[in-house]
Amino acid sequence: MNEIVTLDEFIIKRQKDFQYATGELTGLLRDIGVAAKIINREVNKAGLLNILGAAKVENASGDVVQKLDIYANEKLISCLQNSGECCGIASEENEDFIKVDGIDGQNGKYVVVFDPLDGSSNIDVNVSVGTIFGIYRRKSDKKGDVQLNDFLQKGSDLVAAGYVLYGTSTLLVYSTGNGVNGFTLDPTIGEFCLSHKNIQIPKRGNYYSVNQGYYLKFDVEMRRYIDYCCDMNLRLRYIGSMASDIHRILFQGGIFLYPNTRKYPQGKLRLLYECNPLSFIVEQAGGKAMNCKLNRILDIPTEHLHQRTTIAIGSPDMVDEMKSFVERYTMPPISKAEENAAI
Repeated sequence: MNEIVTLDEFIIKRQKDFQYATGELTGLLRDIGVAAKIINREVNKAGLLNILGAAKVENASGDVVQKLDIYANEKLISCLQNSGECCGIASEENEDFIKVDGIDGQNGKYVVVFDPLDGSSNIDVNVSVGTIFGIYRRKSDKKGDVQLNDFLQKGSDLVAAGYVLYGTSTLLVYSTGNGVNGFTLDPTIGEFCLSHKNIQIPKRGNYYSVNQGYYLKFDVEMRRYIDYCCDMNLRLRYIGSMASDIHRILFQGGIFLYPNTRKYPQGKLRLLYECNPLSFIVEQAGGKAMNCKLNRILDIPTEHLHQRTTIAIGSPDMVDEMKSFVERYTMPPISKAEENAAI
């Protein structure tokens, strides 16, 4: 009989792996686990509580907010504020960051960023959704208030990241920079239990994930790569929840693409709340993540809270193939001499 290891037990045992093993990061991960249990309960009975559908408001990124987005956002903020383990919170649903008061005059050492309910429009049709989170160590003086620059860090500065997937079962997957582990919620005891240890992404897979309805709006190099995926008989799978799509690729291999379009020339996905945390997870599992300009996602400077980016992420061999297509088909920039000659 296999030993049952709960999330709390695992985090405490692995605390020695943290660069700053003083307990705050351990507490933050446990707080997120508690919030995930509460959100999972509401997701599973959303139809009964009449909280399906849109709330008729837009978030800071201009997307229509679903009612469950608001609920998940409030619960995550509440759990993180109550413990006092972090000094600041930034959410995709809020325009600005939120300052968190310390407990007993002690300010937290970390800031937390999250997308409270990724793919929430899927709730209405009973398709899986997820919560994505990242944790950074604050840069400002601990004696003062949290600052904007505490959040504007590169993905490579993350000290922990993960996601919670609410589907046929509820899984919490996270990394503190020393491998990736997954925990499945056992509803009979109300605990996340270790179910997937040391997750490793396959070097390649049979799946590609992209919103192919936008095919004609993609740049030519991305269209050529998608054509190649079709020619190779790869299976198209696109859920519309990045956490769900990445979860499949993490276990079965493949590539997830969200290129720029005419409407979103800089890309649509948020760097801070979605791309950085999931890129951190995928890289820790042996995968790769870059934007369509072939820059490593985790090295992209974060200039504002709701910055967008393109992304190609997944199995390392497949991301390298995508890179070769971009290099082959990208038109070189027109030189000044060529421009003058054309005139």
